[in-house]
Amino acid sequence: MTTSAPVLAAVDGSESSLKALTWAIDAALGHGTEVLAAHVRTGRAASDPVRAKIDRIVEAYGDQAPPVRYVAVEGHPAAALCELADKAVLLVLGSRGLGGFAALLLGSNGRKCAAQAPCPVVVVPDESRTADAAQGGPPGRVVLGLSPEDTADEVIEFAFAGAARRRVELQVVSTYRVPLRALTTMGDLVPGDAADARAAGLALTAGQRERLAAFAERYPKVAVDPVVAPADPAGRLVTASRTADLLVVGRHRRRLRADSLIMGSVANAVLLHAHCAVAVVPGTSQSS
Repeated sequence: MTTSAPVLAAVDGSESSLKALTWAIDAALGHGTEVLAAHVRTGRAASDPVRAKIDRIVEAYGDQAPPVRYVAVEGHPAAALCELADKAVLLVLGSRGLGGFAALLLGSNGRKCAAQAPCPVVVVPDESRTADAAQGGPPGRVVLGLSPEDTADEVIEFAFAGAARRRVELQVVSTYRVPLRALTTMGDLVPGDAADARAAGLALTAGQRERLAAFAERYPKVAVDPVVAPADPAGRLVTASRTADLLVVGRHRRRLRADSLIMGSVANAVLLHAHCAVAVVPGTSQSS
């Protein structure tokens, strides 16, 4: 699949942003498109050392490198990136940065981009986060957090397409909560409530299977590992991220204002704690 829309990478010269640039270059190769490397500055600078750092990374790819354009703009980082993202297939950010990108993942700039950008936003964690990831599991796996009733088509499509491009397994994680009354002080389920919990699990399994059917038919070569578990959704996804290369979640669709920072509690939590790259995907539609 090829697209004329570029992969937009936010680059400020920090190691975290350069790691994100590498991720963006690999993504551009998969999409068959170019990279737009954007350096957003809060003021004029006498020199721009960022361009040289970008060139060194691109040169390492040799003849395999996709076209990479560089642009330096002035303004507020989040606002400038969201504007550039209007014509991008992806916006890729590092989790740490310099200047306007300081503490990006935890600060207002990263949050605004993930919540407001018109395209999917991928946040690439720094080395300290990925170093904690467990070894083992299918290499390069994509994980999708799925709520059958709430997850938009665009989110599921993004996950399936990503797994197809990488030729890796897609693990789909759906969770349900077990009522507190179902637990005794010894941690065992009360018989009646155990049946309720099993019923909830079976219903969610059926809902997940139905929700994925059309996408599985469209992507027959993608191996799907369906997971339905009684767990906190964010916690289960963070655990899954330890053996994944990409974790995909949807952005909250019920926003009253275009500049709202609402993403949903699950998206917020995985951005803070996941051990792999996280894609926050906007979406408006859902299969009936």
